[in-house]
Order: sequence, then C-alpha cells, then structure tokens
Amino acid sequence: MTPPPGRLKLMVLGSGTSTGVPTIGCRCAVCSSTDPRDQRLRPSVLVSMNGRNFVIDTTPDFRAQALRARIERVDAILFTHDHADHILGLDDVRPFNFHQGPIPIFAAPQTMASIRRCFSYIFNGYPSESSIPRLETHVMNGGPFCLFGVEITPIPLKHGRQWIHGFRFGPLAYLTDHSEIPEDSQRMLQGLDVLFLDALRNRPHPTHTTVRRALEYVERLAPRRAFFTHVCHELSHAATEEKLPPHVRLAYDGLEVTAGEPS
Repeated sequence: MTPPPGRLKLMVLGSGTSTGVPTIGCRCAVCSSTDPRDQRLRPSVLVSMNGRNFVIDTTPDFRAQALRARIERVDAILFTHDHADHILGLDDVRPFNFHQGPIPIFAAPQTMASIRRCFSYIFNGYPSESSIPRLETHVMNGGPFCLFGVEITPIPLKHGRQWIHGFRFGPLAYLTDHSEIPEDSQRMLQGLDVLFLDALRNRPHPTHTTVRRALEYVERLAPRRAFFTHVCHELSHAATEEKLPPHVRLAYDGLEVTAGEPS
C-alpha cells in the first residue's frame, strides 16, 4: 500500500516485547495460539512518505521483518534507545547499502555511543575483507529535525530509570518501551490522528506501561485512533481487544495504518 501524496503510512514490523511471542520454551495459551496476530516479533515500524522509507529501531528480527514486508529500500533509521531488542539487527541493513549507498541513522548521544560500542567494526575505520554496514551518524540534540520533508519531533519518555525517545511525525506518534509519558511530553502529543504506545500486559512492570495505564494516557491525549504495542505473551489479541474501546486496538505484525495531512 503506497500512501497518497502528503500522507504517512506506518507498517508494524514487530509488535512484541524483547523475547518475542511465542517466547522460547513457553507453552502458554498465547504462545500456542494459531491466531497470527498472537505471533509478535520484536518492536519496530516502517514509516513511508513522499516515496521514502524510514525504520524505527533495527531489532534482532530485522532481516525476517524486511523480507516479510518486502522492503526494497531503507532511507533512514531512527533509534528509540540502546536496548538489545532495538539495535541488534543493525548489521542486516547491508543488503540495502549494496544498491542505495550509505544510510543515515539518528539517535540520542547515549544511544549512538552504545551503537558505536556494540558495532565497533562498523566505525573503527579498519580495513575489512567483508562488507560492513555503511552508515551516516546523526546525533539528535533533543529538538525537532527534518527528514524527507517531514518534521520529526523526538518525544522524551521514561523507561524505568532510563530516558529514551518516541517520535512524532505530523499527525502520527510512535512511543514504545515507556513506563511514563512526562507532562511536557504529553503536551507534544496533542491533536494526533494516530498514537502507538506501550501496553506490555495487565500486571505492573517497572519499565513498561500496563493496559490500564495506557488507556489512561489515551483518554488524556485524545488521539483519533490508538494502537497498543510492545505486547507480551500474557495478552491474547482477540480477548484483549474485546475489552478495549472501539478507537483503541492492539497492534499486530503487518498492520498498516495511514494518517492524514501532516501538521
């Protein structure tokens, strides 16, 4: 699905938590489910606009996600934070380099430092006998920046004790891995058409939001539509959606959402 000119399309590449669903060694009802919406790769999305694609986070499942979604090019990568389930697929961008050249990546200073440390072979400047990802690094300073004609606004979030970022682009915002959306950040999330936000499970977690708390954020921020992501194996897709209001749904792998004119 190609978005009309001036409109954003977001495809969910992965809607699961750090272990994915099914979870290794688990035989619970969700991990054993035959509902494809209960099969969740690690959290990532693809955003398309003006003929360009950018990815938010490169998970350990990135190769499988790119093949499943038939992604033909990646024009930029944005990173929310430096946890393993959000960065460890970075090496798999190499095939895109083969036919499109270097890819710009955007991350906060701590996240960029972690990426450089984890993937030191990419950045150390040493000669390599095999291919390595070709990247252009851009350190985010906290303020908005322009990417392919779209204003990208980093949204500060609390992920337990750590500060990370979600992103707003026009009428759509993608927030993952948060335990708290600070008041200042909530003011940056008014007037949305579509909001994606963390809703790990029903039980409290020190670094993630519960379904109940996520619903409170949706009521406060009042987007036209909301989708819960970073969902663990404690939540069945069908059973959970039955309890949600009509404008709030669970995200699932492969979901495509088109948002209106950017503001």
